[in-house]
Amino acid sequence: MKKAEQRRADILNGLADHILAEGLSASSVRPLAEAVGISDRMLLYYFRDKSELIAATLALLSSRLTAALDAHTASKPMPLEAVRRRLAAVLLSDEVWPYMQLWLEIVALSARGDPFYRELGGSIARAFLDWGKAQLQASTAATHAADAARLLVAIEGMVLLKSVGLEDVANTSLRGSG
Repeated sequence: MKKAEQRRADILNGLADHILAEGLSASSVRPLAEAVGISDRMLLYYFRDKSELIAATLALLSSRLTAALDAHTASKPMPLEAVRRRLAAVLLSDEVWPYMQLWLEIVALSARGDPFYRELGGSIARAFLDWGKAQLQASTAATHAADAARLLVAIEGMVLLKSVGLEDVANTSLRGSG
C-alpha cells in the first residue's frame, strides 16, 4: 500500500471511530479534521468533498458491523426464529449498540428527506437484508425472500424499541416466539 493510501486509511479509521462515538451531528468537516489531528483542508485533500468523506466513513463502519455479525453467524442456515433470536442478542448488545444508534441517525435524516442519507440508508438496509437472507433456511425462494423481509422488520422494530427505552418489549417478543 502506498504511503498516501495508508494515510487515507488511517484517517478513515479515525473518522469512523469519531462518528461512531459522537454521531453524525459531529460530522462537520472542521470537527472531523480535528478528531484525526489534521486541518480541514488536508482532510479534503484525501476526500473529494464531505459527501465522499461521510460515505467512505459509513462504508467502513458498515464493514466493521458486518465483521461483528459474521463472528456470530451460524455454520449453516437456520429457521427464521432462531436467526432472529441470535441476531437480536448481537444487535442489542452494548458492543454493537453504537452502530445501531448511528443507524437510527441515518434513518432519521432519511425520514427528514435528506436524499444523500436516503440513498445511503437504502443501500445499507438492502445489504443487511441480503446478509440476513444468507443466514436463513427456507424451503422455497419466495419463503426465503419473505423470511428475510420479516427478519429485517423484526430487528428494526427491536432496535427502535430499545432506542426509546422499551427493550423489555423487544425482549418479550423474543420469549414469545415459537
